[in-house]
Amino acid sequence: MTVAAVARCLDVLECLAGVDGGRELGDIAARVDTPKSGVHRILATLVGRGWVVQDPDTLHYALSLHFATLAFRDLDARVVPDVVQEVLDALARETQEYCRLGVVEGETVAWVARAQGATAGLRYDADMGQEVALHATATGKAWLATLPEVEAIRIVCAHRFFSHLRLGPRAASSVEALQRDLAKTRARGYAIALEEAEPGIVALAATFRTDARPDAPVAGTLSVAGPVSRITPERYARIRDALAAGAAAMEAVWSVRARQRGHGRGYGPKHSGNGSSVTAEAARRPARKIGVRA
Repeated sequence: MTVAAVARCLDVLECLAGVDGGRELGDIAARVDTPKSGVHRILATLVGRGWVVQDPDTLHYALSLHFATLAFRDLDARVVPDVVQEVLDALARETQEYCRLGVVEGETVAWVARAQGATAGLRYDADMGQEVALHATATGKAWLATLPEVEAIRIVCAHRFFSHLRLGPRAASSVEALQRDLAKTRARGYAIALEEAEPGIVALAATFRTDARPDAPVAGTLSVAGPVSRITPERYARIRDALAAGAAAMEAVWSVRARQRGHGRGYGPKHSGNGSSVTAEAARRPARKIGVRA
């Protein structure tokens, strides 16, 4: 199989991701800019291997649950689900808002776990499968602020400021605006995205490292998001403190459980027992500011 054939196969899979009811053959072929005959051969192979299913009535193609099974298996191998849920649940209870964990991988961040803390009024329930627009989300800006500025700018420019995504009205669209955002993020010690990723939504986020060492690699982010009508500036300080406690707890649990399972590796670029007792001890540590390490 050629590299081009692999690329076309991946294009087909990405085209089907997150589509309710699947897509018909002609639609898929048009979206991936490939002749229907070639797309049909790819789909026939994927159906045969169990990665794609075809509805017998509509003849539409859709991803199978095999992808979800594989993803959960991989997350479990990376020590993600059981490590983070207690910390996320505590953060959601404290803030009474929607909380997510992002894990750094290569030059991006992916959301891998969530907890809903809102008990009344509007509930913000974002799609976990969304691509993280690094310059327009609190999650992305918190991580970018830990990188050398030239690296952060290069990554965002390589994605053309995520112009393929539908973003909020206040999303930065220039290098100068991004530099100002990252400078503010480093100065305050956490990231804010006010109607940047989505209209009417504000989010706050902070990073955590693979362990408590100040020079440890950044492993991921914790974020709190909700409607702007409820998460007002008066609440920012309390949410900031909750994020700092959550990040300290995550670092303690992440390192302990990683050692228990034999995962000695860290997550993210290198340049840059009893869960409850560990979490409580970690939450008492002083918060560290976001910023580039010397």
